[in-house]
This record gives sequence, C-alpha cells and structure tokens, in this order.
Amino acid sequence: MRLAGTVAVITGGAAGIGLAYARRFLAEGARVVLADVADPVAAAQELAADDQAYGVRTDVSDMASVRAMVHAAVARFGRIDVLVNNGAVFATLKPQPFDEIPEAEWDRVMAVNVKGIWNCARAVVPVMRSQGSGRIVNVASAIVAKGTGLLLHYVTSKGAVVAMTRALARELGPSGITVNAVAPGLILSDTVQANPDITAFQSAAVMQARSLKRDAFPDDVEGAVVFLASDDSAFMSGQTLIVDGGSVFSTL
Repeated sequence: MRLAGTVAVITGGAAGIGLAYARRFLAEGARVVLADVADPVAAAQELAADDQAYGVRTDVSDMASVRAMVHAAVARFGRIDVLVNNGAVFATLKPQPFDEIPEAEWDRVMAVNVKGIWNCARAVVPVMRSQGSGRIVNVASAIVAKGTGLLLHYVTSKGAVVAMTRALARELGPSGITVNAVAPGLILSDTVQANPDITAFQSAAVMQARSLKRDAFPDDVEGAVVFLASDDSAFMSGQTLIVDGGSVFSTL
C-alpha cells in the first residue's frame, strides 16, 4: 500500500498499459482518475465499484479538455498527488520510412505525445503547488536510446519526453514536485498486441538485444511507475528509468 491516501491521474487510462497502471495503483491504495479520449467511465466502474476510480473523457492535446478533467478530479477527490503522463499515440502506428509518414499523423503524434504532457503539467501543477508536493511520472520509451528507424515521429516524441522531464524537474523542484520518467521497452499490452505491424516489427532483434529473453507485459513495468509515484523516490527528480529487460544500458 505504498500509495495509500493519494490521488493519481493516469492519462490514457481506459485501456492497454494505462489501465494496468490504474489497476496497480488501486491495489497500492490510491484513488485513481482515468483520463482518456476513449470513454473511461466503464473501465473505472469495472476497476473499483467503491468509487475509488473515476473516469473522465479527456483529449490531452486540448488544453480546455485537460483543465476540465483536472477540475473534475479535484471536485471528486479534493486533491491530486500524482500525474502519470501515459497517454500517447503508439499502438495504432505502422512503421514506415520517415519521408512517407503522413503529415497529419506526425502532427497527431506530437500533439498527444508531447503537447499532451505539457498541457497536463500546466493544468495539474497549480494543484500540486497549493499542496506543497506532487509526483509527475512521464512515460518515455527505451526506443529513444536505440534510435530505431521507421518510427521517426514516435522516437522523436519520446525523446522530447525525456528532455521535458529534465527541464520540468528543474522548474518544479522548488515547489516540492518531483518529475521523473519511465522508459519501457516493447510492452505487450492488449492494445499493442492488437496491431501486428507493431508486435512483429523487428521482433527478433528486440528479443536478441534483451538480457532477459522473454516478452514483456504490463506487470513488468508497473512496479517502476509505482516507485516513481511513491515516497520511495522522494529525493529523485529529472531521471529516466529504463525498463526493457536489460536491452539498453543507459540512463538516457
């Protein structure tokens, strides 16, 4: 129960790895707000019938939508202690050469994966500052250290997440707010497994590079996110934890 008494907002929380994070946070004693562009109400009700989970439809690329979500979260639970910036465009992508990526797809990836984190931080930080503390956990990717080709927009967006994590940590530390990132390798969530273009992409190379020769699933990264959201990481900020089965040996 490392998160007992806390309130956490998890973006992209209605399905996939975000839903797995939400389930683990509830098990650790947190109350959880699932914020997702897909309707998260049913997911919240299935997770916790005792009103410990709350779903709010949210488009993180739209600041008005994010502010409305934060207002609803505070109205429901009275505070926000943790923000997990998990919402991202990935599971629907198809690997392709950089000069064949449709401009609209590039723009959507940047709007959600980069601007979405900025929007959520802008909306949540005033609440955390008023409380004198907070934890922001950004979800980056180990793919940044590899520089994997054919996913230029995604790799670029996750590189920006690492950079934002460092810069935000500098700005928010004086307010008692830590900002860290987790960088998973390829995690076979249900939404990722639904896209064979992603699951089959360089699958042999991914497995060969890992020290731990097995597939990775959401429960392989949940613990790292809980750690960064808890008091166990209270004197840590601006860092990126790579959780990829020992493929990349780097601190990013």
